[in-house]
Amino acid sequence: MKVLIAGGAGFIGSTIASACLDGGIEPVILDNLATGRREFADGRSFYEGDIADGDLIDRIFAEHPEIEAAIDCAALIVVPESVAQPLRYYTENVAKGIQFLGHLARNRCDRLIFSSSASIYSAGDDFAVDEDSALAPLSPYARTKALFETALEDISSTGDMRIISLRYFNPIGADPKMRTGLQVRRPTHALGKMIEAYQNGETFQVTGVDWGTRDGSGIRDYVHVWDLARAHIQALTRFGTVLPEGGTETYKVINLGTGTGTTVFELLEAFAEVTGTPLPSVEADRRPGDSAGAYSRGTRAASLLDWRPASSIEEGIRDSLTWFAKRDSVIGTEG
Repeated sequence: MKVLIAGGAGFIGSTIASACLDGGIEPVILDNLATGRREFADGRSFYEGDIADGDLIDRIFAEHPEIEAAIDCAALIVVPESVAQPLRYYTENVAKGIQFLGHLARNRCDRLIFSSSASIYSAGDDFAVDEDSALAPLSPYARTKALFETALEDISSTGDMRIISLRYFNPIGADPKMRTGLQVRRPTHALGKMIEAYQNGETFQVTGVDWGTRDGSGIRDYVHVWDLARAHIQALTRFGTVLPEGGTETYKVINLGTGTGTTVFELLEAFAEVTGTPLPSVEADRRPGDSAGAYSRGTRAASLLDWRPASSIEEGIRDSLTWFAKRDSVIGTEG
């Protein structure tokens, strides 16, 4: 089996590609390297280019006619950046995504797994959400995900394409074999900022301490990126069961989280347990586009994909630290 992974040289896409290889599935990587790394595609079928480039995608399918499905991980994902550059985010995440769907349809690729986000949910008083929870995306980034999902559902309704949207919660960790990991040098998410502060001897900023959570800091559901990658393998192998060919259902949403909410202050405690050293912190104002956060509930991933997270938050922190220590030997010190 071959699968096309758009954005397959990025953090999550490359980890999915590694899981595919370990599971006997051959990944074909498409990435424009805007944020992805060429090193993450070493030894894999790789095409540098844009998801909106129809000629390139036609060539990929001509050279790999065995491709049975596509995974779309190609997106810009930085919330503060989306607030500052909404036009860029709607162009990359929505307009080009629609073109990509057309190129897939033309090449008769009728199975798509979309990398979506739990940031589109409106969390209730307990901050827990399931696939039927109301949506209220608060940033341009989150709104691009919600808008594109609307398009996916409409487009799939014709029956020409079946689509599974996997709504990720908050990925941490790295490929356990350390083939790939988070490639950006100035991470914007909490754990990345903690590691940066830890390595540089700086103070970590807890941005936003007036949320309605148990300790006032934001709450997230931290899921190991390898667990996310495993879920994609399950979605590929069970695709025909989740969305049977010729069936009435053509679109399915599945959350990927641990079912446990962790606040930023609690993440700091877990970080200290792993490192053996408390990390100095200071309280700061919310960032543009921030939300209180949410965590997953429900059993849809377990029942449909036979998937459950296997790694603890401490393992995610430990693997992240291991990767950050090794990263420069994999991708160099530039870029």
